[in-house]
Amino acid sequence: MKLLLLRHGQSTANAEDSFSGWVDVPLSVRGEQEARSAAAVMRSSGLLPSVVHTSLLQRAVRTAAIVMRELDRPEVPVHRSWRLNERHYGALQGRSRAAVLAEVGEETFVRWRRSYEGRPPAGPPEGHAATAADPRYAHLPPGCVPNGESLSDVQRRLLPYWQDALAGDVAAGRLPLVVAHGNSLRALCTILDGLDAEEVKSLNIPTGVPLLYELDEHWRPEIRGGVYLNPEAAERGRAEVAAQGRGKGSGPDGTSDQAYGSISCCQ
Repeated sequence: MKLLLLRHGQSTANAEDSFSGWVDVPLSVRGEQEARSAAAVMRSSGLLPSVVHTSLLQRAVRTAAIVMRELDRPEVPVHRSWRLNERHYGALQGRSRAAVLAEVGEETFVRWRRSYEGRPPAGPPEGHAATAADPRYAHLPPGCVPNGESLSDVQRRLLPYWQDALAGDVAAGRLPLVVAHGNSLRALCTILDGLDAEEVKSLNIPTGVPLLYELDEHWRPEIRGGVYLNPEAAERGRAEVAAQGRGKGSGPDGTSDQAYGSISCCQ
């Protein structure tokens, strides 16, 4: 049983090193290239998705569209769900990571950004009302649209989609491609790998590098953390994610500076 995970290509918010969350930012030029590269490595690995799942945010939708166009598989069904959306960063959305770090200090910054239970402050009521009225979310029951989430909150909203949609595809022998976000994929990896709160702190998901999980008959990963189809790009990308907020990530033009930081437990 196999499952392909792909964080969207670099977005303009990634390039600017800002918190995006549910802000619907587009891909950068680099992000579009990362999507094409992801398709190329899937093809060379002989891994052609038979179903696609994305969030409702355009950076994931666009990444999936580029991948499937490059693979020349227009017939593959595509499903979209708010449950795969990025973590909602509340009052931090749209703000520079470096500015938030300077304002609140290292401990609070790391708790809000990397911990399992840390939840940032809620966003302004008018912003939350506008999101709830968005046609993509207006059909959801009251209370479903978040206004600030911890990673554990993301895991709780994602778990039903894993159980009801993704696991069904895997069990049926299909190869699902899940195109989502850094934190929604961290939450899914937490479910698949059984990560604890300490392990998940160092889990960094790079943009645009496909991650393959092969599961045994007990739904356990054959290799904990899965296998990146381009290990060198994944290592650079994980280090770049770890360095965000400290002026060592990507420049505003979407080009990559030198990579710094720790490597995640997903190998």
